[in-house]
Amino acid sequence: MDVDGASTSALPIRPLEVPIHGDDKLFHLFKQQRLPACKPVLTPAWVITTYLLISAIFIPVGLVTVHTSRSVVELVDRYDIECVPDAFKSDKLGYIKDSSIPKNCSRFLKVYKPMKAPIYIYYQLDNYYQNHRRYIKSRNDQQLLHGLKYNDSGSCKPEQSSNGLPVVPCGLIAWSLFNDTYKLIRGRSELKVNRKNIAWKSDRDHKFGKHVYPFNFQNGTLIGGGRLDPSIPLSDQEDLIVWMRSAALPTFRKLYGRIEEDLDADDVIVVKVMNNYNTYSFGGKKKLVLSTSNMLGGKNDFIGAAYIVVGSFCLLIAIVFIFLHMKRPYGETNLSWNKKGISS
Repeated sequence: MDVDGASTSALPIRPLEVPIHGDDKLFHLFKQQRLPACKPVLTPAWVITTYLLISAIFIPVGLVTVHTSRSVVELVDRYDIECVPDAFKSDKLGYIKDSSIPKNCSRFLKVYKPMKAPIYIYYQLDNYYQNHRRYIKSRNDQQLLHGLKYNDSGSCKPEQSSNGLPVVPCGLIAWSLFNDTYKLIRGRSELKVNRKNIAWKSDRDHKFGKHVYPFNFQNGTLIGGGRLDPSIPLSDQEDLIVWMRSAALPTFRKLYGRIEEDLDADDVIVVKVMNNYNTYSFGGKKKLVLSTSNMLGGKNDFIGAAYIVVGSFCLLIAIVFIFLHMKRPYGETNLSWNKKGISS
């Protein structure tokens, strides 16, 4: 009751209104989430159509990708066990470390389908962790490009010097260079293997110096992998360049060369292997791979399989949603702003 005896409880209470102008008004609308915006409504028709569209694109792409991958002809031969003489089967490490034992070996590959040139020759290593932190950091990129002008080889430990002199190229990666070699013979003639341009052009031109030559390499008491010709600059040592692009996974392939002539079905390829590289001390595997290629590269079924799986999953979801929608229709009239009695 006020002084006049009138009750104030029935009077409407209005909030205090403060006029808002300019940027303050925009900020006020932003804080209250009242700015104009596009708010798509995911109706059943939209959801089902989207899933069907994804499946209609992914499944055919996956099938084409798998078919293209299967058209690649690939020959794989593991030779690290078979190239060990019978007398050393129980002592493989002793065999590979004994330089007096011949390391030559012959393998036979039969071509089961015609192989069109170019045919790529890879060596594959399994259980070899080139991505180990200590291994991958043991190099000096400035030295590879500029030579002994950058003799700060601290990052190359433990292979930074030998007999008191610096090593070029230094580091564990270069020291462990792969050094198995292959000679391929078809019939009575040797297949010519092109070993030029097997490394990335950007690596040859910008990461390895044209005037940097191997120096004091593999001259220590502990010999790693292959040797380098000291009269050839690092930019032309393509085996080294390929090897020093470290692999991310423990199973990897690196390009050895190319055969630039066709191979016919039922051809028998004799491979003369020099089994020099030590993978026996850590349980690794060595394989020789001959492979053709297509517009998607080499043989790889994973990408196509992934497309098919995703497309099939979307198709399954679309079918389930169609069934649920037919059983209990839920159209736009069921949405809250379209119901009677509720204003927008």
